[in-house]
Amino acid sequence: MQMATLSERDMRILAFERNWWRQPGAKEQAISDLLGLSATRYYQLLNELIDRPEALGFDPVLVKRLRRQRSRRNRMRAGPERGAAS
Repeated sequence: MQMATLSERDMRILAFERNWWRQPGAKEQAISDLLGLSATRYYQLLNELIDRPEALGFDPVLVKRLRRQRSRRNRMRAGPERGAAS
């Protein structure tokens, strides 16, 4: 069974996320200029992409870092545990 491969767009998104801080100006503008995507669409695609095993195989360090960041944000959004003493 052959593993699915990343599209050119998927690879460009991962490469951009790895190096975006090197781009001049705001990240949202660089997303539009370099990828032709709105920031909202970019983050939707990136979030889906980091769950794919092909992305993990392509750039494991980046994907693991992004997964950790997402988990941390989700925990922060959840707030304190329910049932804790007030």
